[in-house]
Parts: sequence; structure tokens; C-alpha cells
Amino acid sequence: MSTPPPKRLGQGFYWQDLEVGQVFDTYRRTITETDLVNFISCTGMLEAIFIEENYAGSAMQGRPVPGALTYTLIEGFILQSMIQGTGLAMLELTQKILHPVCVGDTIQGVVTVNDIKPTSQRGRAVVTSSIEVYNQHDTLVMTYTAKRLLAGRPD
Repeated sequence: MSTPPPKRLGQGFYWQDLEVGQVFDTYRRTITETDLVNFISCTGMLEAIFIEENYAGSAMQGRPVPGALTYTLIEGFILQSMIQGTGLAMLELTQKILHPVCVGDTIQGVVTVNDIKPTSQRGRAVVTSSIEVYNQHDTLVMTYTAKRLLAGRPD
């Protein structure tokens, strides 16, 4: 009698496990000064608005962070929970930044599965989802649509 292999903790969804219209919430995450410093140091985004507190040319209150930092933190949540081990490629991304995000803000993503198109290759599918990012005041700060290539269940 054969015992099935144990289920892997942290394993993402195969495309067959998803349905159009499904909605997922990510965890919330407060952005820290350390997050900002590490991100701009790593990426080279040493723009005055990000490195100089109370920059005179800024039209924003607080310590703004790059939109790319906000996006990548939400993508980290999605990777860790939804596509770990099953995500094969990011194929397309369209993004709108609606409001600034600053150090001290807490962000959360809402992921909605919009479309699933199986491909002809090895049980894969292109999964399109829309992601809304909110701050701690429930203000929509960013939206983006992602097309990803996801693996199918192993044969």
C-alpha cells in the first residue's frame, strides 16, 4: 500500500485550484524607515524626495516611499502565499499609483482572479489577476494587473 507524499507547507496554488472571481486578502505590513533605506540603497533610487527628510521640493507630507517598494512588498506576500513553487513567470504588469505611501503606513493587498487561460504546453495556464493596495485608512493607493504563467498539477 503506497502512502501519498506529504503536502508541502507554503506551496502555492496550481492554476486548477483557482477560479475566476476568487478574492484573496494579503496580510498587512507597516513600512519602516529601514525598509525605505534598504530598498533605495539596493535599487539606487537615491532621489532627494526619498533620502532627504522634509525635502523642500516635495508636495507630500511625511516620508514618501517609491511606488516600486509598495508594489514589491505586496508581491512578496503573493509569492509567499499564492504562487510559491507554482509561479513560472510574470508575463505582463500594468500599474497605477493613486496616492502616496509613506514610512509608517500599513499596506494590504486584495487579489482578484480575473482570467485563467490554459496553454498548450505541459498543463500551464496564464492567470490574470487584479491587485488593489490599501493603506491603514482603507484608501486605495495603488492598483495593478498581473498576468502570470502558473504551473498545473503534476501528472
